[in-house]
Parts: sequence; structure tokens; C-alpha cells
Amino acid sequence: MIKRWFYNWLGRHKNRVNFALHMIGIPATIAAIPALIFHRWGLAIGLFIGGYVLQFIGHAVEGNRSGEEEFLRKLFNKQ
Repeated sequence: MIKRWFYNWLGRHKNRVNFALHMIGIPATIAAIPALIFHRWGLAIGLFIGGYVLQFIGHAVEGNRSGEEEFLRKLFNKQ
């Protein structure tokens, strides 16, 4: 299951710019968690939003939808 998810993820991140933006954006988003734990609210918000913005820009460059958008479209049955 993880292998299938990973290959699906790689298939949606073929563009080098998109991939690079995700390699910055994903760790930034995850780094928001310790910032929250240590009550660094401004830093946590900046990392989380900034990380997601980089990833959404990457998908715009790639010309496809983010996983979150795909999930929401399936949830609300909108293609």
C-alpha cells in the first residue's frame, strides 16, 4: 500500500521544479509541529502556510492538482 502511494506521488511530481518545491515545502510544513509545541505561533503559522504555498505553486507548474484538492473533489463528487 505504501509502495503504491509512493509511486502515485512520484507520478504526480515529475517536473523538477514541482519536485524541488515539495522537497522544501513538505519539511517546512512538518517543522510547524515542533514550533507549535514550543509555542512559536508566528513561526508555526509561517512554516505551515509557506510550506503549503510552495507545494501548490509546484502543482501549478506541473499542471495538476494537489492531493488535498483531489481528496476534496472526490469527497464532494466534483471532477
